[in-house]
This record gives sequence, C-alpha cells and structure tokens, in this order.
Amino acid sequence: MPSFEEIDNARTMLGLGESATIPEIKEAYRKLALQHHPDRCPGKDKEECEEKFKQINNAHAVLVEYCLNYRFHFSEVQDAESEKNEAMRDHLKRFYDGWWGDLKE
Repeated sequence: MPSFEEIDNARTMLGLGESATIPEIKEAYRKLALQHHPDRCPGKDKEECEEKFKQINNAHAVLVEYCLNYRFHFSEVQDAESEKNEAMRDHLKRFYDGWWGDLKE
C-alpha cells in the first residue's frame, strides 16, 4: 500500500485536487500521457518526455493501486453519516466561505 506522501505526490503529478473520482484520475492521466508521450516529442526533447512519461505512469499506478485497495463500507449507518457530513460541510461552506478564506473540501 502506498504511503500518504506517495499518494499526494502522485495526485500532484497528475494535477488533481484533494479529491477526485476514478474517471477524473483516468482523464488526467490520459491527457498528460498524450502530451508527454515520447513518440509525440520532437528530437532533442525526447529524453525529457520519456522521463516525464515514466513519472506520469508511476503516478497513475500509485493512485490506481490505492483506489483498488481502498476499503468501502456499504452499511446504512455509514451512508447516513456520509449524508450528515456532506450536509454540514455544505452549510458551513455557504455560511463561512469568504470570511476566513475558502474552506477546503
């Protein structure tokens, strides 16, 4: 299981925020992989693109491994707690947002 630091570095490498869905991870990976693919780079930048492409692939692998090994809870109690937390977060964001800076989600 990757450490938090590895996961955070991978998230940053792919340009993702603190929360992302699996489709968002896939789209960020695809976009960067196409942009930095060695076959699409001009001659002298090819080595730089190869290194960046390896880093992008590694970041994607770390996030996918984390997501695949994440333990999901499918109980009614957990679902109710999640809804309460989401409602409270929305309320606090509406009330306090802008007073002390943006609240992180």
